[in-house]
Amino acid sequence: MVLRGYVPTSEETLQTLAALRLQSLNSDFSTHAPFPRLEELFPPHVLHARLPPPRRRPPSKCRGARLRAGLLAGGLWGQTLAKQRAERDQRLRGRLREEGASTMAAIVEKWKLLQGMGRPEAMAAYVALVREWPGFGSTLFDVHLRAVRPRLGTGRGQPHPMAVLMPLSPQSPLGAGPQRLWLGIGAKAVALYKPGEPEPLDTFCYGRISSFGASDSSTFRLSVEDRDLLFETSQVDEITQLLITYLASAGTRQPHEPATSPPALAPSVPPQGLCPAVTPWQHRPPAGSLGS
Repeated sequence: MVLRGYVPTSEETLQTLAALRLQSLNSDFSTHAPFPRLEELFPPHVLHARLPPPRRRPPSKCRGARLRAGLLAGGLWGQTLAKQRAERDQRLRGRLREEGASTMAAIVEKWKLLQGMGRPEAMAAYVALVREWPGFGSTLFDVHLRAVRPRLGTGRGQPHPMAVLMPLSPQSPLGAGPQRLWLGIGAKAVALYKPGEPEPLDTFCYGRISSFGASDSSTFRLSVEDRDLLFETSQVDEITQLLITYLASAGTRQPHEPATSPPALAPSVPPQGLCPAVTPWQHRPPAGSLGS
């Protein structure tokens, strides 16, 4: 979860997590200890994000210049472009190695500060640090929110025509445009996250979800009160089955509040505490971890 980038936090915290993992694997620092590869300790996408974006040359406004470029593309001009691309890729690889070496050095320095910490203590500190994220314990799916629209009375399994994306509610931070999001399925609620952001854009306890299911093989529908949220995803079946499992489990824990309809389609009003208020994520170093 951490290495896949599903724990949005600072690089400092990610380095601390990597140091705790080294402590749990190898105990105290030693030059003879086996070192995992950096990508086994630290999210690779963080290093790639440090690289400068490729510069795009503005198109020439001269029609004659464009024509000459087209005529020479298969000759010397094409060879020059290929050489420039190779040089640029080599520079980026060198920069990536430098960033990786710098990050590994910072991780090792934090590892040295953990001397004397036992393996169980290091593992407990690691988990405590990750658990501070409000989305911990949820299963996250990469989805594209394609439409939010007033709920229609279409039958199950029928395709939903796409509509203009509209805000879910006046208080919802979901904007008016297609968005790539994380859909977090948890035991107590469903949440929508902007990738890399620690706080959810919106959270729906199961009492607000009136129905859900597949509109087609690549579109998942989540009906929240009087709105339909349509997500494009390749994991429609996985999302549906996980929601069914959580709803069935919630019903088992609360036998005095039986559902009036199948939990996969119309969950009952949730018991108290099923959808607690979300509080801002404030990082606090766990006991036994680095003090600074």
